[in-house]
Amino acid sequence: MIHRARAASVVLRQVSKTFGKDASQCVVLDNINLHIKAGEIVAIIGPSGCGKSTLLRLVAGLDTPTSGVVEVDDHPVKGVDEQCAIVFQEPRLLPWRSILSNVVLGQRGRSNNQAATDLLDAVGLGEFIKHLPKQISGGMAQRAALARALIGDPGVLLLDEPLASLDALTRLQMQDLLSDVITKTGATVLLVTHDIDEALHLADRILVLGERGLGIVDNVEVALSRPRNRSDQALAPLRRQLLAHFDIHS
Repeated sequence: MIHRARAASVVLRQVSKTFGKDASQCVVLDNINLHIKAGEIVAIIGPSGCGKSTLLRLVAGLDTPTSGVVEVDDHPVKGVDEQCAIVFQEPRLLPWRSILSNVVLGQRGRSNNQAATDLLDAVGLGEFIKHLPKQISGGMAQRAALARALIGDPGVLLLDEPLASLDALTRLQMQDLLSDVITKTGATVLLVTHDIDEALHLADRILVLGERGLGIVDNVEVALSRPRNRSDQALAPLRRQLLAHFDIHS
């Protein structure tokens, strides 16, 4: 069973992030202002190196801004924020632990095997709870990573290209699973992706980051109900608008 989360808002106020010092200094994010409403699903796209993953790490509290403030649920983020859970491009499961015990780790000190089992059932892994990560496919491992993130009932779910390593068919199946899971949790979602169709399928709003240091260059609303039909003609003009940022014309 997937629990309904108490969604949290996310706010960035004049946030900048710089790496290095003096002549080697590299500005990745510069003066970012962003307000994400509780329960909103926001996708972030942009060229490699533009700061997409850095933005997620700042929200999660895994990194700190050089300047500015990040707030989750109206509270400044200072260190790892327990209202946030993150799923990375790689599942990052502990190879010596079963799928069930990997998911239980997401409870952060508590231990509720039944809750973990229920979540694994919900993501289609109920028959594999005793398996080791090496005994399941990449797509199944990402399902387990998603269950581990959800077991703490996060108010904010951060997804850092979680489907990028999957084959095309598995990726489409996982997109549908994500859409269903996100709807059931009600959590606020920030999704980093390079896949424009994935963003259009899942998000309420798509932010386009420009080249490194340019920040947000477009904010595209996707005013269609979910679940969505990938062939819906209403998506075509939005796809063209997004592709144009990368000098790709359909």
